[in-house]
Amino acid sequence: MLINTQQTSAIQKSQRTDLDPANAAASVLYSQAQQNAQPLTNIQAPAASVAGNAQVDNIDAAFAKTRVMLQASSSATSAATQPSATDEFKDYMSKSPAQRIREQLLKELGLTEDDVKAMPPEKQQAISDQITALMQQKEAVKQAAAAQQQLPV
Repeated sequence: MLINTQQTSAIQKSQRTDLDPANAAASVLYSQAQQNAQPLTNIQAPAASVAGNAQVDNIDAAFAKTRVMLQASSSATSAATQPSATDEFKDYMSKSPAQRIREQLLKELGLTEDDVKAMPPEKQQAISDQITALMQQKEAVKQAAAAQQQLPV
């Protein structure tokens, strides 16, 4: 029995570089630059064609600027807008149980802290009462679990 010890990659890289949008855009820009760089024989171009070339150059320049801006913004945006899981966990664990319950209750009600601050005092008190009731229920569950563990089996 022969055993193949070589591992093959399950994901194969594509050999077609033309599928990459960045390569496609770069090749278009490169080919246009090469066409513009070819020497012209002493032919005077009409003013309309010179204006047309200037328009094409402006479009190419705008495209290149947009591409550079998109590349820069995509890398900056992905790093800046997504906090890591570790940061989220540390933030969550730094909160007191009352703060966690308050956040959870407000999320269930579809409210934010700003919404609560804008509410009249009676509604704010009602939300505080709900939070207090939830904390008391949680404490009662903890005490019941502790009492069960202390009972002899």
